[in-house]
Amino acid sequence: MRNLKLLKSLRNSELQGPGSPQCFSIRADTGSLLIASQFSITEFDPLTAQVVREASLTADGFLSEDGSGGVVGLQDLAELQSACLATAEGDVVLFNLNTGQLECVGSVDSGLTSMSWSPDEELVILTTGQETFIMMTKDFEPITEVGIHQDDFGEGKFITVGWGKKETQFHGSEGKQAAQPAVAWDDRRPRVTWRGDGQLFAISAICPQTGGRKVRVWNREGVLQATSEPVNGLEQALCWKPSGSLIASSQRHPNKHSVVFMEKNGLLHGDFTLPFSKDQAKVKELLWNPDSTVLAVWLEELSCGDDVQLWAVGNYHWYLKQSLDFGRDPQKAPVCICWDPERPLQLHVVTSSWNSITYSWGWTTERSPGLDVTDNASVAVIDGDKVLVTTFRQCVVPPPMCSFELQLKSPINQVTFLCRPEGTNQIAAFTANGQISVFTSPSCLFLVSCRLTPAQEQPLALRQLLWLQDELFLAVGAGLLPTSSTILMLHPIQDADDTLAVRSGNISVSEMEVDGVVVGVAHSFQTGTVALELEDGQIKKLLWDCPELSVEDWRDSSGCSVSFPVPCIQTALCSISGTEYLLGLTDRSHLYAGDTELASGVCSFAICDNFLLLTTHSHTCRCLQLSGLTVKGLQAALASDGGQNDETLRHVERGSRIVTVVPQDTRVVLQMPRGNLETIHHRALVLAQLRKWLDGLKFREAFECMRKLRINLNLIYDHNPKVFLENVASFIQQLNSINHINLFLTELKEEDTTSSMYPRPDGSPVQPQAAPGQKKVDVVCDALRTTMESMDPNKFSLSILTAHVKKTVPELEIALQKVHELRGELRLRPALAEEALKYLLFLVNVNDLYEHSLGTYDFDLVLMVAEKSQKDPKEYLPFLNMLKSLEPNYQRYTIDRHLKRYRKALVHLSKCGQEHFTEVLQLVKEQKLYSEALRLYPADSPQYKFLSCAYAEHLVEQQRAEEGGLLLWRCGEPVRALQAFTSSSSWRNAICVAQQIPLPPDQLALLARDLAEKLTEQRRYSEAALLLDQYAKVRFPPATNSWSILALFLLALNTQVVFLEAQVATFTRHKSRLAVVREQKEKARLDMLDCPDAELYSEASSVITASKYSQSNSRISSRSSKNRRKAERKKLSLKEGSPMEDKALMHVIGEIITTDLLKEIHGLLRALVLFQFDKQAEKLQRVYDEALQMMEGSVLEVWPEGLQNTSAPVTGPNSTANSIMASFQQQQKPVPAAPKMRNGIKWKLTILK
Repeated sequence: MRNLKLLKSLRNSELQGPGSPQCFSIRADTGSLLIASQFSITEFDPLTAQVVREASLTADGFLSEDGSGGVVGLQDLAELQSACLATAEGDVVLFNLNTGQLECVGSVDSGLTSMSWSPDEELVILTTGQETFIMMTKDFEPITEVGIHQDDFGEGKFITVGWGKKETQFHGSEGKQAAQPAVAWDDRRPRVTWRGDGQLFAISAICPQTGGRKVRVWNREGVLQATSEPVNGLEQALCWKPSGSLIASSQRHPNKHSVVFMEKNGLLHGDFTLPFSKDQAKVKELLWNPDSTVLAVWLEELSCGDDVQLWAVGNYHWYLKQSLDFGRDPQKAPVCICWDPERPLQLHVVTSSWNSITYSWGWTTERSPGLDVTDNASVAVIDGDKVLVTTFRQCVVPPPMCSFELQLKSPINQVTFLCRPEGTNQIAAFTANGQISVFTSPSCLFLVSCRLTPAQEQPLALRQLLWLQDELFLAVGAGLLPTSSTILMLHPIQDADDTLAVRSGNISVSEMEVDGVVVGVAHSFQTGTVALELEDGQIKKLLWDCPELSVEDWRDSSGCSVSFPVPCIQTALCSISGTEYLLGLTDRSHLYAGDTELASGVCSFAICDNFLLLTTHSHTCRCLQLSGLTVKGLQAALASDGGQNDETLRHVERGSRIVTVVPQDTRVVLQMPRGNLETIHHRALVLAQLRKWLDGLKFREAFECMRKLRINLNLIYDHNPKVFLENVASFIQQLNSINHINLFLTELKEEDTTSSMYPRPDGSPVQPQAAPGQKKVDVVCDALRTTMESMDPNKFSLSILTAHVKKTVPELEIALQKVHELRGELRLRPALAEEALKYLLFLVNVNDLYEHSLGTYDFDLVLMVAEKSQKDPKEYLPFLNMLKSLEPNYQRYTIDRHLKRYRKALVHLSKCGQEHFTEVLQLVKEQKLYSEALRLYPADSPQYKFLSCAYAEHLVEQQRAEEGGLLLWRCGEPVRALQAFTSSSSWRNAICVAQQIPLPPDQLALLARDLAEKLTEQRRYSEAALLLDQYAKVRFPPATNSWSILALFLLALNTQVVFLEAQVATFTRHKSRLAVVREQKEKARLDMLDCPDAELYSEASSVITASKYSQSNSRISSRSSKNRRKAERKKLSLKEGSPMEDKALMHVIGEIITTDLLKEIHGLLRALVLFQFDKQAEKLQRVYDEALQMMEGSVLEVWPEGLQNTSAPVTGPNSTANSIMASFQQQQKPVPAAPKMRNGIKWKLTILK
C-alpha cells in the first residue's frame, strides 16, 4: 500500500545538438548522459549542465550528412571506458570516453536494425537487415549468426500426449483469427531483451508467414529454446523483467488494450488493462526498473500526446502509481527514456528539443497523521484516477479492495491528509492536469484548481505537497537554478472560488528560494514544525507560521547544525526525551536521528504518539517508547537482541513493512512482500494502552483487551495493587459479568507479572504490595468476596464460591456450606443452588469435593454432593449409615481418621472419655502427635504423664535424649530422666536429678565418674575435671521450688523478645534506606551519562577525588593502626546524604546478621520447657526463627551477585585514565563482605514444633 513520491526532478535545457536524439544511455560511474543523433554523439553532465565531450558521426562517414541515417543502439561499456553505438547502415562504432575518438569495430552489409548488450556486458546481439542476429563477444569476435525466424519450436518443445490433432480442436472465432498481421504503426523492427542473469534473451520480430509478431527465446549459446504461440494483436514493445520471471509486451484486444506477460516457454502468464480504449493510444516501449518493482509504459495518446506511466503490482493487482503527461507539443515529447542502472527509482527522459529531465522517486505510505480516536487510521493508495482509501480503525480490508474509492477525472500524482486536529480524515489529491481535489468525506467533494506562476512547463512541477491548514498548502517546486528549490505556500484566491495561487497580499514573502534541492518534507502533528531535507543531507527548519516565510538550520541542544550523513528517502519528526529530532531512513536501510545512526537493516518505520515502530531485515518488529529513552539509549535498545520477556521485540514474516498504526489502539498493520495485510497487536503498544486504562480505572476496556489478546489477567492487580484494592467495587461493576469475574479469579497466581512477564518500563515507579506479608491470591480473593457479598450475594454466588476455592488453601468446606445454605434459603429458586453445586463440581474434582463435604460432618451436605457425583450408592450409603450410629465425638474422630486429618481426629478422640485413651495413645504414637496430645490434657492428669513418658521414649529413639529427660523429670520420673540425661552426657541435669532422687554419695560419685568418662571421650575436658573435682561438694536445690530462678528466666525471656523485635525493626529500616540510596546513586549516574559534558565532568571529578584522598591518606599514614581504624569508621556515616552511606548501612546490617544468640536462646528454651512454660518457649522459638529467615532472605538483596567484583582494578587496552582511577578508588573503599549464616547449628527444640 505504498505510493511513488517524487523526491526531486532535474531539468536541463542548455543542451542543443544537431538533429534530434535517437538513442541514449547512462554512464554508471559518472551519471552523465550519452545521447546519439543522426549527426553526432554527445556526453552531457546533467548536474553541471555541461557538455563533457562530443564527436561527429558524419565526419568519418559513419552516417550521411543529409541526416537520412540513424542510430539503432547505444550502450555504455564501463570496462572499456567507451560507448558502443550501432548505425542503421551496419557500422558498429566505439566512442572512447577518455579521448573522444571514434573507432569502427565492424560492419554488416545488410545493415543493422537493433543492438542489445547482455547485462554483464560480455555478449552483444546485433539484428541485421536479412532477418538474422549475430552474437559477438565484448571484443567483437563473432560467435554465431542465426536466422531469427525458425521453423522449429526450440529445445523446450512441449510433449504431445496424443489427444487429437490441433487442426481438429475447438479454438473459437478468436482463436482462428489469432495469427493476424501486426498493427499499421508498428515499425517492424526486431526487439531484443535480456534476462537479468544474462543466460537467456528474447527477440520479438514480424513473422513472414503470418505478418504478426512472434517472440522467440534463445540461450547464451544462440540455441533456440522456445517460440511463443500466435498472439492476436501483439505489439512491438518487449522487456524482460530483471528478476527473470516474466517477459512484458503489449497487446490489442477487440475491446481493450493491455500489457501481457509471457513465461520463458512462450506461454502467456497474466496481464493488466491500460486505462484506454482499443485505438486511443499506442504503446511505444515497456521498461522495467533495475529492481523489478516498477514497469514504465511509454505510450502516445492519439488525442493528448505522449505519456509515461509507472505501474507497480501488489497482491496480484497492478496499480498506476504515476502518470507523466508531456502534452501535445512535439518539442516536449520524449524521444528516449530509460532507468538509471545504479538508482532503481531514477528515470531519465530526453525530449525532441534536447531537454533532459531526471526524476528521482521514493516509496512512501500516505497515512492520516491524527493521534486521537477521531482519526480513522486511513491509508490512501493511488491507482490511476482513483484514490483507494482504507480506514483501518473500522476494518482491515486486503488490497486491492478498500473501504471506499475517490474517483477523479485525471490520473493522480500526489495525495495528502489535512494536518489539523479532528480533521485528519480529510484528503487532498493533486492530479496530472494541475488540480487539487479536496475530499472532506467519501460523499463530499470540493474541487479547486491549482494555478502556478510561472505556468507548468513539465510534468510534476509541484512535489512534496503538504496540507497544513484548511486553506493552506505547502509545495516544493523547481528553483531558478538546478541546485535550488522554491517553497510555495498556496491558498484560494479571494476573487475565484476554484483557484489556488501563491500566497500574496499583506504577506511580504509568498514564495521563497532555498539554496539546495529539497528532497523531503516532514511535519509534526504535535508541534507544527516543518522540516526540510536537502539532497546533500542538510536539515532545515521552515518557519511557515511567521509573518515572513524563512528557513533556518536545524540545530541540536548545544546549538550545532545537524544534518544526515547520507540522504534519506523517508523522514518523520518525533520527540526523544523532550528534544525534537528528524528521523530518516536511507535506501540502504540505515535509520538516522539527525547525524546519529540508530540502526541498520531497517525495512520501514513509523511514529505513533510516543512510540517508534520499525521492521527489520532480521524479520522482527521493534516498538520503543521514546519518552523514556535518550538517543544513546535508543541506539542500545535497537542493537540488543532482546530478552525472553522483552516486550519491545516481536518476530514477523520476512519482508514485512509497516502500513499504519491505529492511534490510541494496539493494532499495527503490516504488509507482506506479496501485498497481503496482517494485523498484529504489538506487546509494547498493548501494555502501554493497558497501563493507561488501568491508571484511568477503565477496568472493562483493559479486561476485554487482555482477554482477547491473551494477556495474563494478573496484571490488573499487579499494575497497582493498592489502587485495585481501593476500587474493587468499581472493578466488579464495570465487568458486570459472573463469567468474567470467575475468569479473573481462576487466573490468579502468586507471581508478580510486572517483574517477570511484563516488566515495567524503565523509570516507572515500583508499586508496593498492598498487604505485605500476605499471599496475593488470598488478598484478592478476600477483597472480591467481601465486596460481592456486600453488593448482592445471590447474584455473585458463583464468583463467591470461586473466591473460596481459588485461595492458597482452598476453603472447600466454607464453599460447600454456602451451597448448602443456598439450598435451604432458596426454596423458591432451587435452580440457583443446583447451578452453584454444578459449578463447584466443575472447579473441584468430585472425589475431593466428596471428601471435603464429609469433613463438614453434615450428612445432608454429603448426600447432596454424592447425588451429583458418579458414585454408586452402594459404596457410600453403608459407610454413612455406620457413621450415623456412632457417638458424635467418636463419629467425627472416625471421619477425620478416614480423611487422614489426624490432628482433628486426636482432638475429637480425646473428648470420648477415659475408655478410649488407649486409642489416643496408639494414634499419637502412629502419627507422632505428641506435642498436640500434651496440649489436650492438664499437666497434673495421669494421661499427661503417660503421654509425656511416651514422648520421652520417642525423643530418646530420635537421639534427643536430653529433651526426653526434661519431659521425664518434670512429670515425676526422675530415675528414667537420670538415664536419659546420662546417655546424652547432660551432666548438670543428671547431677540435679540424682540429688533430687536422692542417690547415696557413693552412687553419686560413681555416676560422676561415668559422666566424666563420657565427657572425656567427647573432649570436654574442663567439664569432666569440674565434675570430678566438685561432684561431692556441690548441693543443688530442687529446681521446681526456686522462685528466684523462675523470675530470672521470665525476665530473660522478656528481654530476649524485646531485643529481637528491636533488631528486626532496625534491620528492616536500614534495608529500606539502602534501597533508596542505591536508587538515588543509580539515577545520578544515569543523569551524568546523559549530560553532553559527562566525560569532562567525570575526568574533573576523578582528579579532584584522587587529590583529596591522596592528601587524606598521607595524613592518616602517620597515625597508629588504632587511630586509622577509627578514621575509617568515621567515613562510614549513617547520616542521610553522606558519600558512603550505602557502605555504612551494609556494615550495620552485616553486624545485625552476625549477632550470635543461638546458644543463649537454646539454653533459655530448655529452661522454659523444664519449668512448663511451653507457650512462652514456643513464642520465643518462633520469633527468633522468623527473624533468622527474614535476614537470610535479605542477604542476596543487600549483597547482590557481582557486587564484590567492582572492587577489582580495571586495566587493559580498552580502559581510560578515568576508569583506572575510579577502579583504584573503589578498591580503596571496599564493599563490606556478605555475612555467613550459621545454619548448621541445631538450636530448636523438637517438642516445641
